[in-house]
Amino acid sequence: MKLLLFALRRPVTIIVLVVAMALFSFLVVKRMAIDIFPNLGLPAIYVAQPYGGMDPAQMEAYLVSFYEYHFLYITGIEHVESKSIQGAALMKLFFHPDTDMDQALAQTVAYVNRSRAFMPPGTVPPFISRFDAGSVPVGYLVFQSESRSLKEIQDLALFRVRPMFSAVPGVSAPPPFGGTARTIVVKVNPERLRAFGMSPEEVVQAVRTGNMLMPAGNVRIGDFAYLTPVNSVVENIEELEHLPIRLGSGPTVFLKDVG
Repeated sequence: MKLLLFALRRPVTIIVLVVAMALFSFLVVKRMAIDIFPNLGLPAIYVAQPYGGMDPAQMEAYLVSFYEYHFLYITGIEHVESKSIQGAALMKLFFHPDTDMDQALAQTVAYVNRSRAFMPPGTVPPFISRFDAGSVPVGYLVFQSESRSLKEIQDLALFRVRPMFSAVPGVSAPPPFGGTARTIVVKVNPERLRAFGMSPEEVVQAVRTGNMLMPAGNVRIGDFAYLTPVNSVVENIEELEHLPIRLGSGPTVFLKDVG
């Protein structure tokens, strides 16, 4: 009641206040930053670790366990969530609200490098990224075909479609997922290894060195210098059976003899 009486007695003052509020609101709206996905600064970091050929249990035992052990040393860490699937593991690090995320990201990279020293040979560096609303995909592009195989669809999406989106300003096109990559698994018979007095590491080393391409130098013939690479890459899976594992004074042991 008193406010109504004050407005009736001083109408000019009320009009000035209303105009000032309207002008102030207009200025605030004009200067307010507009973004579809504003930077919310959520205290979370994603770590994605790929490793082809491992099942979820192996990913958990040989990779994720070492990450989770070292991530607890990061300043401001609250808890760690992980999920292991065929050939990949995804870990999400949650931090307390007042944590300096730049420092947390730097410590995460440092402890990732330290953890990799305890992992199997051939472990590639993981993908590390901060979680914010700007990194959430705005849409998914799904490919399907009745005449092409899944491998052909993946190649088209990776080498034809993805470069088209990467050229668009402000658009980040991640690599496609869901396709199948050809994998050759060598199963070794433990009894045959014991019979030859060999270890699994010898088989792994033989497969790695016997299926590679490396430069060996140049051969000069006349006025031309030719490149002479050492090419031992197998063209079909049958050639792997004749891959020598042990050479020496005794009989040569091939891969087909132990696996």
